[in-house]
Parts: sequence; C-alpha cells; structure tokens
Amino acid sequence: MTGETTVRTAVRIHGHGAQRRALRALLDGLPAHGGRLLLAGEPGLGRTTLLQWAARSFRAGPVLHLGPDPEATATEGHLLDTLRAAADGAPLLVCVDDAHLWDAPARSALGRAAEHLDSAGRVGLLLSAASDRAVDPALARLPVVRLDPLAPPRAAALLDDVTDGAAAPAVRERLLAEAEGNPALLLAMTRRLSPAELRGHRPLPGPPADAATLVEVAGGAEAAPSARARDMLLTVAAAVRASDGPDVDAGLVRDALRRLRPARESGARPEPLPAQLARAGDRLRFHSPLVRRTVYAIGAPDRRRAVHGALAEVLESGGDRLPGLLHRSWSLSGPARDPARADRLAAVAADGTAPAPYRLRATAYARAAELTADPAGRAERYTAAAEQALLAGRPEQARPLLAAARDRAAPAAVRGRAELVRGLVELGDGPVGDAHQSLSLAASLLAEAAPAEAATAALAAADAAWAAGDLPACLATLAPEPAPRTGGAASLRRPHGPTTVAAVMHHHRVGMRALLEGRLDRAGAPLGQVVERGRTEDRPEPLLRSAAAALLLGDVDAARRAGARALAAVRQLGSQSLEPRALEYLAYAELRAGRHPQARTHAEEGLRTALRAGQRNTAAHHRAVLALAASIEEEPDAVARHVAEALETARRHGLAQAATLAQWAAARADLGRGRPFDAADRLGLLVLPGPGRGHFAVWRLAVPCFVEAAVPAGRHEEAREVLTDFAGWAAFGADPQAAAQLARCRALLAPPDRADDLYRQALARHDEAGGDFERARTALLYGKWLRRRRRPREARDRLGAALAGFERCGAGVWAAQARDELRALGAAPHATGTPTPLGRLTPQQLRIARYVAEGATNREVALALGVSTRTVDYHLRKVFAALGIRSRLELARVVGQAEQGRAARRTAAHQEKTGARP
Repeated sequence: MTGETTVRTAVRIHGHGAQRRALRALLDGLPAHGGRLLLAGEPGLGRTTLLQWAARSFRAGPVLHLGPDPEATATEGHLLDTLRAAADGAPLLVCVDDAHLWDAPARSALGRAAEHLDSAGRVGLLLSAASDRAVDPALARLPVVRLDPLAPPRAAALLDDVTDGAAAPAVRERLLAEAEGNPALLLAMTRRLSPAELRGHRPLPGPPADAATLVEVAGGAEAAPSARARDMLLTVAAAVRASDGPDVDAGLVRDALRRLRPARESGARPEPLPAQLARAGDRLRFHSPLVRRTVYAIGAPDRRRAVHGALAEVLESGGDRLPGLLHRSWSLSGPARDPARADRLAAVAADGTAPAPYRLRATAYARAAELTADPAGRAERYTAAAEQALLAGRPEQARPLLAAARDRAAPAAVRGRAELVRGLVELGDGPVGDAHQSLSLAASLLAEAAPAEAATAALAAADAAWAAGDLPACLATLAPEPAPRTGGAASLRRPHGPTTVAAVMHHHRVGMRALLEGRLDRAGAPLGQVVERGRTEDRPEPLLRSAAAALLLGDVDAARRAGARALAAVRQLGSQSLEPRALEYLAYAELRAGRHPQARTHAEEGLRTALRAGQRNTAAHHRAVLALAASIEEEPDAVARHVAEALETARRHGLAQAATLAQWAAARADLGRGRPFDAADRLGLLVLPGPGRGHFAVWRLAVPCFVEAAVPAGRHEEAREVLTDFAGWAAFGADPQAAAQLARCRALLAPPDRADDLYRQALARHDEAGGDFERARTALLYGKWLRRRRRPREARDRLGAALAGFERCGAGVWAAQARDELRALGAAPHATGTPTPLGRLTPQQLRIARYVAEGATNREVALALGVSTRTVDYHLRKVFAALGIRSRLELARVVGQAEQGRAARRTAAHQEKTGARP
C-alpha cells in the first residue's frame, strides 16, 4: 500500500446481466424441479459475488454452502444423502464455491452426484470454478455459464461507484486500461492509491498492476511444477506481448526454448503442457489473461530479458523485423532511454511495406516512446501509438496513450494529431459535443503544418455536430475553405495519392454545406462527384465518404455499392474501428430502399463489431436501425428493447440523430399496430416546428408517418402544416420515395372527389421508385378508403396487393392490418390456424377488441376506424358477450394471451422453416 484511499465495497453488481438471468432461471425452477449450473471464469471476475447474489435471492427454501468436508463428500452416496437431509422435502439451493480447489476424489464425487441430482429431490446445485486451466473432467458434463471481463462502460461504472467519482480522468483511463475488465484487479489497483494519486495530484506508482497486485488477484493460479514449465509459461507470456492476439505460434515458443535452455537439457524428455496453457492446432495461449500477466510480472528480470532475447533471435532469423525489434528492446538492460533504438523501432512501425497489424504497430510506437529522450518526440510517438490502437478498434488503449502524449512543449502539429485522435475516440464512444470541440481544436492546430489532416479533422467535427443535431455548429465547421491546390475534378480521376482524398473531402464539405443551407440546386454537383469517386476508389475513407454522399442524394444503389466496397477494403486492412461505420452506411442504404431484412442483417453485424470496438455511439445507430426494421414486423418487444438501448446511449452522449431514428421506430410500431393516437403524439414531437423538433436531416423522413397517424387522430391542420416543407424535400429528389409519399399524404387529406386520383398518382410514383414496403402502405390506405366508400371489388384488389407486398418484405404487423381489412370485406386470405377465443369474433369486432385492449377509448377507436362511437359501443357489447367477459381489463388479458400464442406459433414456424433451434 502506498496511501490511505478508502475504497468502498461495490454497492451493486456491475454487468453480468446474462449470467444473472441464467442463475435466476435456475432459482425460479427449483420449486418444481432440480437443476445444476457451473459458473466458470478467470480469477477476479466475480464468481463468488454472483454465488452470494444467488444465495441472497433464493427465497423458496434453505441454502446450503458446501465445502470439501472429507466425510460428507467422500462418495457420491454420502454427498446425495447430505443433500436429501438438508432439503428435508423442501426446495434446496446448494452453493459450492471454488470447486476446482477440492481434491480429486471429492471433485469426482461431486461430479457424479450432480449427474444423479434428481434422486435428491428439488435440489439446485450451483458451483463455481476458476477457468485459469482446462475444465476438470469430473465437472465437464455440467451446463456452464461463463463469466467474461466487464465491458468498458461497466468497468467505468464500477470504478466510479467505489471511488464516488473522485478519480482524475487520466488516472481513471489508466486504471481501466490496466484492469482489462477484471473487477477484482480494478479494485485492488485502486486500493493501492493514495487520495493524491487518485485525484492526479501525484504520479501513479508504476506499473499500477504490479506483481504483488496481480498475485493477490490471481491467487496462486500461476504456479508451475518445474523450472522447465516455468520457462514455457514465461516464454508464452512474453511472446504474447508482441503478438496481435492472445495466442502465439507454438513453433516460435519451441525454438525460443531451445535457445533458452542449457545444451545439457536438450535431450531431456518433453514435459506435458502446463495446465495454465491451451493448445489449438499450432497456437498456444493461456486459459486466463490475468494468469498470463501474472506469470510475466513475477518472472525474474534477468530471466525475462533472456526469454525476450531468445524470441528476438528466432524472429530476426525468420525476417520478422517489427516483433523481433520489440523483443530485442525488452531484452536489454541499461538506461531507460535509448534514442537510437527508439528511432529504429519507430521507423519500422511507420513502414507501410512491412506487414504488421495495427495493434502490433501501436505496441511498437508505445515502446519507442518509452525509449525516446526528447519530450516532444515522445509525445509524437505516443500519439502515433494511440492512432494505431484506435485503428485496431481498441479505444480503451488509445485513451491512456493520449494521456501520456500530453506535452505543452510539443509542436502544434503533434498536439493537433493528438486532439484528432481524441476527438475520433469520443465520436465513437463519448459525448459528441466534446468530440466536436476536440476535432475543431485539432483542425486549427493542424491548419499550418498539415492542411490535409486539418481538413480531415474539420470534416470529422462536422460529423460530430451532425450526430448531435447541432445545425449552426455543423454549418460553422463546414465554412468555405480554399479548394485543394491540385484538386478539382481532375484530382478525383487520379487513382491514388493524398490530393485525391483531399479533393473528395473538399467536395463533400461543399456539398454538405449547400444542402444544409437549403441551396439544394448547388449541393448535387459536388456531392455527385464524391459519389462518382466510389465507383473506382479502393481505400476506406473516400469510399465511406462516397456512401455518405450517396445517402444525402438519395442514390441508395450507389450508397450500397460504396458501402460494400468500403467494408471489403476495411476488412482487407484489418481496421476494426472502420468496420462498424461501413456496416452503418450499408444498413441505412438498405433501410432507405425499403429492404428491411437486409438492413437488419447489416445492423446486427454492425452492432456486434461496434461493441467489440468499444464504439457505443455507433452501436446506438445500429440499434436504431434494428428498431426501425423490427417496427414493420410483429415484434413489439424487440422494438421496445432496441429503442430503449439506443436512447440510453443517445441521451447520455447527445446523439440527436440516433434518438430521432429510435423515436420514429417506436411511433411506426404504434402505427403498424393500429394505434394512430400514440403514433401521432410521438411523431408530433419530431416533425412539428419548435425547439424539440427531431434531427434536421431525419425529421422529414418521418413526415409521411405523422400524416398517416394525424388524420385518424383528427389533427388535419398540423398534417397540412408539415406537408409544405415536405413538398420541397420531395422536389429535391434526395429521397426516391418522397414524391409517392407526398401524393399519398395529400390523398389522406383530400376531399373524396380528389383522393382517388391522388392515390393512383402515388401508386404510379411508387412503380417508378420501386420498394415493396412503401407501395404496400399506399395500397393498404387506398384499399381502406375504397372499402369505406363501398367499392368492395376495387378495395379487395388493392388490399390483396398490399398483403402480397407486406409479406414479400417481411412486414408482418402491416400484413395483419391488410388481412383484417380483407376479412372485413368477407375475404379469407389465409387459414386461421389454431382456434383461439378471438376466432369467435367478426373481423370488425376483432379490430375493435384489439384497439380497446391497447387502451384506446371508444371515441379513439371510432376515429381510427372511420365509424361512429355508437357503432363501437354496439360491437364492444357483442365482443364482451362472445368472450364471456365483463370489463375492458379482462378483454386486454384475453387479447394479450391470444397475441402471445400467435407470436409463439409464428416463431415456431419460422424456426421450422429455417432449421433454427428453439
């Protein structure tokens, strides 16, 4: 201990939501039947905490904490007798912590007893075991729930919880990076700090996770039986430091050990692989990252240097320059600074012709910074390391590197690059207002020495303002700039070179500003040049800009092509940070084209990659797309979940665009389920003029939904008000569906003698634009209008076309509306399937029942269906009589049960069709 910091015990469990759900399922099932579960995780991840949580949560019977008692656990029979006696006929939860520490006979008895647990009655067996080595064969048949390290936001919440938010930002970033998501290690490091160190008033002890702290958390798991086994563990741990992942080549380790061990031992019999290691093909890795770090930290300094020297010899002889230089730098004793070696290491890290992943280059730059004597040079190399860490999708590593790069004496260009990286980190995972400020500062610092990087920073600052929905800031950032000296259209035709990228960014900047200023006639040409570049470009950044420009112009096919090319280029380069962005543009393009299933596929993959890369802001955009895709399907729970998760990040980080998309998705789900009043209330906040209007580039897309909801809700004047601006948007042509949607909206508001022609115009425009979903929506509304004017034959044709279109694009909730309308005409589009209580209702009664079950008043139902309140009263009495109920509350229960059954049957049918397992 170096101080007196008081670290409180965490007041709540952070993360591990999936694991707690699995434990809860076990506990909830015990009153009816027994169960068993094994919690596995490396030391420090919270196995004991979760076990204690489960014990506190169990209320149905007694809890038995079982240890390796030689008498009670001697045999399977003794153990089962012990459990029967403790249960005494009641449900029993048995908790066994650290089962891996039991001796072999006791573990064997425990495993056999778990297999025959049913004979002991309603007994739940909950075990925990460390995963720092292979699962013991005695426990291998148990169902396993694995604990993973905490995600960065969860780890940050834990740190703030136990320190009351007292940690200085740089200290906080360093601790979180060192902990790597291990809560026990995070707490142990924090306890070492004095209040002055925690608040950043004194330097941190180095390293924060020293050998003693790691051993404290690992709990002796790093012990090895022999000197040769210790050397193998140390060699693997050292080799991982210059690797791109957690595993290393077994041949490299073998050759290094041959150089490391004395000649007299070369003929010794090979030892089995240490228990801490796992082998997959020709790769070796530790079961536990914590144990790997502990093995390296407790190794004798001379032995560590010898291991690095042996690894350097093997790598250098094979021509692997960068990892060889890294190991060589770690193998030498002497002064802390070595400028000559630092220069060589940085030069090879900067050599684009030498194949090396971003993560390895980041390590090399950071090591070069450590060896650099000049403070300004050190700051520059730490900044370069942060750049590479960000490209590798490791923002949690970039942040402490940026903290180390702070130096007021560094040149403006170096400080500007650091602010650029900091802003990009915040743009991916942080308040976008802060990102805008960092990126704007970067642009000003880089303006003189690095104009191309300054332009990159300025455009990224505009991206941040765009995400925040801050139109004035976006316009200010996109202020006119001089065209690139050798730019223009000619530079766009050049296949390579920095002037090409600069020209792309210049034209994108000019076009975006014209679009935001409402000068739509001036936006098309520059943005069109950016789109055209995407047809021949092969680098990610220009391709991503091309996809973005195509979306602004409404050219969804060009956006899809550029996004797909960008995704391929990003994956070829191995940039984990750009992949979620490429998938985001692809998802948006598919969404704008009305291809919701394809949008969902890209967004699901984009969400996974964004979370892996630590980009919560990008993840929020993908969740908004998923909500929009789910809003046309019969998945109200999925919509609510995606909307809630998107809004959680959007509100914390100021993501107005993601928030608007998510709220639009919630409203469209309401509209699809026949709840126009709720939809109009939600959408009115987004599209009507005022300070709360939605994102400036998104709210127009939601106008057609608002008009469709506002008309049955009786809000005609508000609908007409927003159509004026929407007509200008449709005339610009940036949205291929807008002209057809405008005609549809006018039809909804038109008198009967004009509505017919407007609906036909809308359908004709849809035929030109393509897209099943929007055309089917217009056909549905037209069919409803025709049915209410007693034109059944025409209505049946339109509703049948709507149903076919909805089914083709997977719009299940809208297809249900079309079926209800067809049934009201006496048509039977599909077999009803399994009989339900609702099957006794007529189509009109069923529609009214669903509205009332959703909480609508009789007047609201009448407005939605275009009938009188007296008609609704009459049908509702018939519904109550047919179902044998007396209240609206009972009706909601009956409808809810029927809808759940229908959803379950639909899920089962989908699983049978696709071959998926339940």
